[in-house]
Order: sequence, then C-alpha cells, then structure tokens
Amino acid sequence: MKRAKINNNPVAIIIAIICISFFVSCQKEVHINLATGPPQVVVQGAVETGLPPYVILTSTIGFFSNITLATLENSFLHGATITVSDGTNTVPLKEYTIDTGNNNKFYIYSVDTANLGNIMIGQVGKFYTLSVTYNKVTYTSVTKIPNPKGVDTMWFGTPIFQSDKLSDSAKQLFVNYTDPDTPGNYVKYFTRRNSEPYYPSGLYSDQAVNGLHVPDIGLYAGYDNTINVNGDSLRYFYPGDTVYLKWCEIDYGVYNFWNTLAFAGSADGNPFSSPINIQSNMTNGALGVWAGYGSIITRKVVN
Repeated sequence: MKRAKINNNPVAIIIAIICISFFVSCQKEVHINLATGPPQVVVQGAVETGLPPYVILTSTIGFFSNITLATLENSFLHGATITVSDGTNTVPLKEYTIDTGNNNKFYIYSVDTANLGNIMIGQVGKFYTLSVTYNKVTYTSVTKIPNPKGVDTMWFGTPIFQSDKLSDSAKQLFVNYTDPDTPGNYVKYFTRRNSEPYYPSGLYSDQAVNGLHVPDIGLYAGYDNTINVNGDSLRYFYPGDTVYLKWCEIDYGVYNFWNTLAFAGSADGNPFSSPINIQSNMTNGALGVWAGYGSIITRKVVN
C-alpha cells in the first residue's frame, strides 16, 4: 500500500492548516456574554372618542428574563407625573391599582374620577399632548383624534383560507369600505366577541386605495395571543356570537408604530429576517405609543 505524499506547495499547506484549525475550533465550547441594556420606559397610552385618556407605564424586561406574573407586576412604574393637554385644558392623571386576582395587580393612570370638574374626554379633531415625567426625565408626544369614517356594510361569510383545524361553522368577518378622497387616511381596527374586551387586529393605509370603494375586505378577529391556544380558530367567529367592530381612524405616527410592531412580530424566530426597530412616537428614548383613536363601532350577530 502506498503512503500518501504531502504536497510541499506552501499555499496548500496554509489551506490545510486553516482547515485543521477550523475543525479543531468547532470542538471548543464558546461562551458569549450578551450584555443587558439599561431598562427603558415603555408608554402604552391612548385617548379615544368619548372616552378619557389613559396611560400604562412600564419598564422593559430583559430578553432572557424569566417571565412570571411577578415579573410583569414589577415592571409597572409608579409615582410618575403625567398630564394630558388638548391645547386649552391640561389635566393630571392619577394612578389606579386594579386587583386582577391570582395574587397580582395591574396599574393604570387615568383621570381623577373624584374631581369631576377636571375630567377630559376625547373629541374628534383635537390634538392631545402627553407629558410623562419619571425619575426626573420627561417624555412627551402629540397625537390627534382624526375624523372617523366607518365601514359601509358588515357581514359574515365562508373563510377565505380553509384549514383542517377550522370548524365548518367558522365565519369570517367581511366589510365594504369607501375611502375618503383626501390622502393620508390610516385605520386600526379592533374586535370584541360577546363580553370579551376589544382586541387589536388589522391595520390599513389608503396609499393604494385613496378615494376608492374597496369591497369584500376580509377581516380577522383579534384575540389574546398571550395564551397558548389554537390561534387558527380564534381568528374567526361562530353562529350566535355578538361581534363588535371598532373601526378607528389614526394619525401617521400611530400607524407607523402599529405597522413596525406587526413587521417585528411576523419576523419573530426567523434567523434570516432583517432586524426591525419598532417606531415609537414618544420623545427622549421612551418606547411605546401615545395614540388618538377616532372610533366608530358597528355591532352584528353571527347567523
């Protein structure tokens, strides 16, 4: 048996050394310390037609943190100074504690119900300025409640996309919508099923349909995506359900937040997707959104 000869070509030797180093290095354990950035303030606030403003104030949670009910409760920020101004009146928001059961609490800032002379209610066409001061840092944002234009008609029909996991009785929500002839209309819609709360769902821009009548738009039900359930079935409605569609006109800053949040959510877990920064409309590095909603609610029972 002949012994293999080693090529004395220096280039070949260098390549061989690199290859050997590569395979040897693959056997070593690599320890990477991923630094955790400082916590940031997160604002989830809104003012809606006919309703008082509210703000939920939290801090960011580390990506690798163990998320429990206690972790979430500890993320709420207390003692902030928060005001909302409509250009004429400025009202302070008061912090409330809500006991949700399961030995945990939820915290929210809203108008002081004990001071009826100083309560603000959202009105169409007005601009609202939010100011949040926490730990001597002030974060601000301005939003508008645009004039809403609701859907023309609303009905239920056979789902556009069929699935083996989907019941034969499942119904999809459909609407006809005529976009106003002025450009720059943005819509965020929410749905409510029976006595459930409103859950956010789809988002629309009139960039391609300005001033047009858009028929047979298939909409999906919003649902609590924090619970581990079959999301396929919860995207639809069923006979006997009383369905409320909240069709909300929003400004561009609010649309940009929801749009980038949706893109970031769709890229979750995909190693080939580009990183997406969720666009907040808050100043001074705060995350989240201060949103004005010009809302119209349509109710219908599924047959």
